[in-house]
Amino acid sequence: MKIWGDPLIVIYICIILLSVFLDQLFKYLAVINLQPVGKITAIPYVLDFVYVENKGIAFGMFKDSRLLFIITTLIVIVIFTVLLVKSWRKSKLFSLSAALIIGGGIGNLIDRIRLSYVIDYLQLSFFGPVCNFADYCITAGTIMLIVYLLFFSNMDKKKKELR
Repeated sequence: MKIWGDPLIVIYICIILLSVFLDQLFKYLAVINLQPVGKITAIPYVLDFVYVENKGIAFGMFKDSRLLFIITTLIVIVIFTVLLVKSWRKSKLFSLSAALIIGGGIGNLIDRIRLSYVIDYLQLSFFGPVCNFADYCITAGTIMLIVYLLFFSNMDKKKKELR
């Protein structure tokens, strides 16, 4: 099976690279524009840009476990990369979810390795924790993965059985 010449796998690779690029660009802009002021209200009572150096994981939990986060993130990235390579033709929904999880994971991994913390900057009024673009890529990818597993994975198995 030829993988690297297929336009579909190229699209998934581009999604990963674009996710990482945008994440790092937004974090750079947060450092330049937010770090000096701390907070900018974009849409009152809806969206604030808040500069946070997160040394933990989701919601700042488990602070100062950097090596554990790096190793765990690397394992997740490798697992989803293997799954993406093995199943990229079988399900577009699964492959897109894997690409977003990989891209978001790499974006936050870069921060953990380079800075020892992750730069967060997005705060929604109805969702207290400050997050970043990579976090939203991971969240969107995870939601799509759950939808795939709950509603579509059995259809893929049935298609395979019919062949």
